[in-house]
Amino acid sequence: MKFKKIVLVFCFAGILLSCKSYLDSTKSSTLLDITTETDENKFVNLKNYSNDFVYDMKYATADNFLKEKVYPCDECFLRVKTVKSLLAANKNFIEKGFKIKLYDCYRPRAIQRKMWKIVPDANYVANPKKGSIHNKGGAVDITLIDSLGIELDMGTKFDFFGEEASHNYLNLSDTIIQNRKFLKDIMLQNNFSSFDSEWWHYNLNGSKADKVENLKWKCN
Repeated sequence: MKFKKIVLVFCFAGILLSCKSYLDSTKSSTLLDITTETDENKFVNLKNYSNDFVYDMKYATADNFLKEKVYPCDECFLRVKTVKSLLAANKNFIEKGFKIKLYDCYRPRAIQRKMWKIVPDANYVANPKKGSIHNKGGAVDITLIDSLGIELDMGTKFDFFGEEASHNYLNLSDTIIQNRKFLKDIMLQNNFSSFDSEWWHYNLNGSKADKVENLKWKCN
């Protein structure tokens, strides 16, 4: 009992950053309505607003270019405004027989520092001193799957760091070029911008001005 009281006092005093820095990973028993969220900058769990996404959160596994798990579990947190645009984009894809598959969403600055420590190269990892749009809750790494759950051929794997991953690289089959264009066109129509060197990366327009955050989440 005494220990609990001491922790509460510390939290109130702001001594323990973790007391206020944890995002809620609890899955709602029913889907929530994103349109009722009035704080556009609030961080929310995408899973509470739709069942129509597929998750393959690479950094919650060792199946990534770092070869190391750096997320505690595979949650996808984003700012409310990002979720609103992402839901709209996914609705457009679903109408055409496809769904968004997510590789990465919001990334705490502490994780950015950990990634930088493993691979301290700005060609592959954003320097945590400046941070990335992922650290601001405005970026997603995605691909598309068809009605059978099969990924569309985008020419390279996620986090392939070569010229072949660029939107400007055209020495690809017509199918791959059309798949990338399909993904890009609908994302751009829904308030996202593309990242030239990575076909999978999209930033919410205006999110560059948002604050880099270090909000973490506990796994259930």
